[in-house]
Amino acid sequence: MPTSRSVVIGVDSSTQSTKAVAVDADTGELLALGRAPHTVTGTAGARESDPGEWWTALATAVRAAVREAGVPAGSVTGIAVAGQQHGLVTLAADGHPLRPALLWNDTRSAPQAAGLAARLGGPAAWLKRTGSVPVASMTAAKWQWLREREPEHAAAVAGVRLPHDHLNELLAGVAVTDPGDASGTCWYGTGDGAYDPDVLDLIGLDPALLPAVAPGGATPVGTLTAAAAEALGLPRTVVVAAGTGDNMAAAVGLGLGGAGLLDHPVVSLGTSGTVFAATRARPADPGLAGFAATDGTYLPLGCTLNCTLAVDRFATLLGLDREDAVPGGDVVVLPYLDGERTPDLPHASGLVTGLRHGTDPRAVLGAAYEGAAFTVLRALDRLLTACGLDPADPAVRDRPLRLIGGGARGRAWTGTVRRLSGRPLIVPAADELVALGAAALAAGAVTGADPVALATAWGTGAGQVLPPVERDGATWDRVAGVLDAATPALLS
Repeated sequence: MPTSRSVVIGVDSSTQSTKAVAVDADTGELLALGRAPHTVTGTAGARESDPGEWWTALATAVRAAVREAGVPAGSVTGIAVAGQQHGLVTLAADGHPLRPALLWNDTRSAPQAAGLAARLGGPAAWLKRTGSVPVASMTAAKWQWLREREPEHAAAVAGVRLPHDHLNELLAGVAVTDPGDASGTCWYGTGDGAYDPDVLDLIGLDPALLPAVAPGGATPVGTLTAAAAEALGLPRTVVVAAGTGDNMAAAVGLGLGGAGLLDHPVVSLGTSGTVFAATRARPADPGLAGFAATDGTYLPLGCTLNCTLAVDRFATLLGLDREDAVPGGDVVVLPYLDGERTPDLPHASGLVTGLRHGTDPRAVLGAAYEGAAFTVLRALDRLLTACGLDPADPAVRDRPLRLIGGGARGRAWTGTVRRLSGRPLIVPAADELVALGAAALAAGAVTGADPVALATAWGTGAGQVLPPVERDGATWDRVAGVLDAATPALLS
């Protein structure tokens, strides 16, 4: 293998694990994948992780990827991190975390989110300022929770970071974020591309504690520090890109953005379920997160907390394999085991209705799939409207959904999404689109090329096309009726 090959590393630091891909920067060929797990702790709405474990996992995954790729360490030219969004990392003066990070799916901050949403002029004003209305997942609500519940920790904070920001700082020794990940905090203005001083004043957060915002995720922010180079087994000359949040990196990996596809919807089925699209229209919908993409476009997004893990939990409770499901029939399951974000029901728990003596357990599992898929897909029309499209227009209605995430590999998930959406699906062949998007950011930092254009040339978003099937409107209406009837009486 020629030693002149340029290799870039893309890192996906997610809720459950770190995955690192080694990619040929010229062709986009996936050379190897390394991975290492994370630990998530907490009950009764709490979800926390030790940021130190993220760093250990990153080093383990990168070393494994380079080793499995069979390339010399000197061929690695760039690295970028895509991280789980919204998490609150609080640093002491020595740069070490003061406490475990509060994760995106920690719902203890729901009261603080509601209190913030009512201030600064209410939800409409928040949409105008930051593109999003505060909900429990947003970092601003988590910071407010910390101030109220752990004031001694809040007073001792010398730095506030998102998960990917923290890993960037360990890699390059500089505190930097990007517009995409910053837009998930509710203290960053997507209109003017700056931290909102009124929001920071409201939540008592000194802007000096925050990282600088790079122009985009492919901006080079430095090279590896000596400590990082030793931990990763790479030369100090490796360029570190600004990186971004995981949803923004997935968009890059799919070729979504200004230099690629605009207004094409994506459904991601993972720990969370998301629906998003890259667009030039600035979103302003209280039911969506009005994120920035990492390339200067926007990335409106609907997010649900309960997706693959929630359905897998139902399979375990029923003693079934996750694929051993049939349509739910009269059974309706709202699998809101961790509260819910879209719709905003942070205190909800799971709900099962329609059971009879003769109910097939496989139908209960199928209904869990239907409830989770419905929750994700119900945000689709709002997403398309936020992109400036008419959801009823046949050309828009028939636009395929790109289905990604771990669930996209499951027969039951794919079948349920096809049946409830009635749309054609594109299932990309690549598994690790977040990490591949991060690799494109790394290659962009090294070469100056547009990362969306790079990913498009690499073909990382290409895949199987599944034709539409007849939409199951009866199941859709049945789930919708239960959700509407149970809110707020049973779900709030």
